[in-house]
Amino acid sequence: MLGILGLTPVRLSVHLILSTAAGDRVYPNSLVRGCPVMIDGVELPAEFRVLEMLEFDVLLGMDWLSAYHAHIDCFSKSVIFEIPGRPIFAHQGSTPRFNTTIGEMETLIALHAVAESQGPRLEEIPVVRDFPDVFPEDLPGLPPPREVDFVIDLIPGTRPIAIPPYRMAPKELEELRTQLNELGKKGFITPSMSPWGAPVLFVKKKDGSLRLCIDYRQLNKMTIENKYPLPRIDDLFDQLRGAKFFSKIDLRSGYHQLRIREEDRYKTSFSTRYGHYQFTVMPFGLTNAPAVFMDLMHRVLKPYLDRFVIVFIDDILIYSKTREDHKQHLRETLQTLREHRLFAKLSKCEFWLAEVKFLGHVVGAAGIAVDPSKIQTITDWPTRHHRISRSKLLGLAGYYRRFVKDFSKIASPMTRLTQKDVAYEWTEKCEAAFALD
Repeated sequence: MLGILGLTPVRLSVHLILSTAAGDRVYPNSLVRGCPVMIDGVELPAEFRVLEMLEFDVLLGMDWLSAYHAHIDCFSKSVIFEIPGRPIFAHQGSTPRFNTTIGEMETLIALHAVAESQGPRLEEIPVVRDFPDVFPEDLPGLPPPREVDFVIDLIPGTRPIAIPPYRMAPKELEELRTQLNELGKKGFITPSMSPWGAPVLFVKKKDGSLRLCIDYRQLNKMTIENKYPLPRIDDLFDQLRGAKFFSKIDLRSGYHQLRIREEDRYKTSFSTRYGHYQFTVMPFGLTNAPAVFMDLMHRVLKPYLDRFVIVFIDDILIYSKTREDHKQHLRETLQTLREHRLFAKLSKCEFWLAEVKFLGHVVGAAGIAVDPSKIQTITDWPTRHHRISRSKLLGLAGYYRRFVKDFSKIASPMTRLTQKDVAYEWTEKCEAAFALD
């Protein structure tokens, strides 16, 4: 039909998910701009999203009606247009009755956009579409036994510590009950009679939802630290020279994909108004969790490390010099995750990129740069602060010295102010150095 009308669809830059009144979802992937719509001899151009539907040629929605100041008069079965600068006119419906029953129409009534995805759908991504099982909507249940279990070794002589539950607001209690039920259904927690007991609290996420956190500070003080080394971020980036294609995989609730050694589970017990529970999978907030999960990921991805994969805890970056190489590297990595039943969250993954944000940096064919959003604290730092604050700023900014040529020389006016025998005076040279930093 578009060809007959001489219209050319344009591919959407973002992918819309449209929900119908019946709960079905449709996925428009293109739109038509400036399509002429004739109403009683008056041309009212519209922008249409192209859908696969047979019942109707066109659906005119709220955006089009609003643009032309249209009012629907149900009694007279007409649409009245009050377009500024034009005479008011009305369009009278001409169809005596619907030729389609309500039952047949229900999947198209009240079509509305419910979400925008910043990336393509899984079935559109080369290679990735062959691994839908790696990207489930939720974790399927308990993880399989792995070659690494989470272990909690306590300082000899440690006695159990139990802290009463924290007070919660009614909304938090309602959310607590919901999250406890979800964790229990998955088998991630079980009722406990342990003498240990940590309190729980909620932290608000960016989207306004509540994250359940366990206050394991007392347990962490008594835990022997795991010395498994976390990789230096700058060492990881040294492997990326010459890479032009990147994909980033973020595991779904990565810690919950690793079991706790059975004899250590009672130590993770936490107290709530609705009961005493312990974890069967690794929870967030335990002192050795990053090191143990890093150990697991190194074992799983060992054949690919420093060849085309770098990994930091539950973040995986795949890098390649050519498109064909990247196709193979991506396939091998996803196959490995499938074999080990490690699952990723598609909405947080990115594929086939020329440039990617990873661990606070922007990585691309041109090299590695600082992610501007990660240095906002430095750029917003008040310039006239006392000596201690200035030392903190220099320490914070010093991490990025590899990205600033002659950093020490540029920062010298501010460095001088941190010395004890130097009067603290913020000069024009300090201001200039701060601006260059």
